[in-house]
Amino acid sequence: MTIASVVEGEGELSALPTLLRRLTHEAGVWDANIPKPYRVGRGRLIKQGGLEASVDALADRVPADGAGGVLIVLDADDDCPAALGPSLLERATAVRPDRRTAVVLAQREFEAWFIAAAPTLGGCRGLPHGLEVPTDCEVPRDCKGWLTHHRVDGRPYRPVADQAALAEVFDIAMARANSPSFDKFCRDVHYLMTGKRGA
Repeated sequence: MTIASVVEGEGELSALPTLLRRLTHEAGVWDANIPKPYRVGRGRLIKQGGLEASVDALADRVPADGAGGVLIVLDADDDCPAALGPSLLERATAVRPDRRTAVVLAQREFEAWFIAAAPTLGGCRGLPHGLEVPTDCEVPRDCKGWLTHHRVDGRPYRPVADQAALAEVFDIAMARANSPSFDKFCRDVHYLMTGKRGA
């Protein structure tokens, strides 16, 4: 099974594969092929032709007769995921209908998924024990700033240095319960693995 992916941020180059391995292992799949994501700037991806070119290139890495597919993960920022996500998925599916494809927009940032499980981050990357999940954890902007503010080691949060480590430790079930966009991410990964919607 191969899950090829597209991301926009440098930190996701290592964080997304870490997270995908956790989910595939949780599903009992230990030999999934999860290559390094393909990084494409958000503006280029959203522009007509950019997403299509990325999906077309990555689809060739996914065997036609096996499980897996192409996963696109972006920060929603100020866009509405319920509006932008389906339009991007329609474009991605149109260019390669022969491969499973999923598009997930983190509301508002990838790091919001960590904050949705804040109590489980204690002791990792300078974060203290006893953190609480903020009310409406997907609403505020600047999740990176939230992580910097709560560190007790005096260092700023840096995606390239810290994102994969947090992806390794945050509680998946808690994040799913508190973050609808992360729950969608998990459901979409399940779809890529099995071809079935749900879970």
